[in-house]
Amino acid sequence: MAEAYSDFATVYDNLMDNIPYDEWFTYLHSLLQEYSITDGIIAELGCGTGNITERLSKAGYDMIGIDYSPSMLDIAGQKKAENNSNTLYLCQDMREFELFGTVAAIVSICDSVNYITDPSDLLKVFRLVNNYLDTNGIFIFDFHTKYYYKEIVGDATIAEDRDTISFIWDNYYDDETDICELTLSLFIQDTDDTSLYRKHEEFHEQRGYTLAEMLSLVEQSGMTLLASYDAFTHCPATEESERVYMIAREHTTTGDKKRIADTFLNSNEA
Repeated sequence: MAEAYSDFATVYDNLMDNIPYDEWFTYLHSLLQEYSITDGIIAELGCGTGNITERLSKAGYDMIGIDYSPSMLDIAGQKKAENNSNTLYLCQDMREFELFGTVAAIVSICDSVNYITDPSDLLKVFRLVNNYLDTNGIFIFDFHTKYYYKEIVGDATIAEDRDTISFIWDNYYDDETDICELTLSLFIQDTDDTSLYRKHEEFHEQRGYTLAEMLSLVEQSGMTLLASYDAFTHCPATEESERVYMIAREHTTTGDKKRIADTFLNSNEA
């Protein structure tokens, strides 16, 4: 069975065509502007195939996209070329990500943080975020809640049959660990023999976090929580929200932070 987002990467955008990326971008962009992030460098953790990254680049930000899947980043690189953007894509584990210096904002959406199933690892991510943000920089991320995995997804099976792609997505939620196990079976039409469909399987794990757990992790990271919203609104999040957006501000504890040198931006544009 393949690692998450290896075989899936090649058909990810086709199967995710029901996601209103333009609306998601508009909401995220409005939050950035609300907190005075109107330009500068933004890093996206779990950028995937660059759907949001490239939209933010078009909006005038200098983008860094970070993802653990080389296959997803290959597709993101194709979009970069098509858009003639200056996005820098890095293949890194967000639990250990490294930047050349600090950035104005860091974002992570599409429930990327739910793939960090150990709370202590997620705390490491948040502390790294705090470290790499400019003074008073902003962190915006979303996550699916425990309520979503337990009450909405549960043990559901999702299947869809299309002309060239079909999939079966089996979910199993473990109430003791709060982890949702997802087995994805893909049936992809062979490009040489269209009567043949090849089967690919992937295994995914995501942890459902409660709002209280996320609030605690943000606090422990040293950042200052600014808001927690029910997704795509400005309504306060609750434990029964399915997806939550959280906004936190950098809080410097010791020393001066390194800033990204102008030579880095110039070399990226070359």
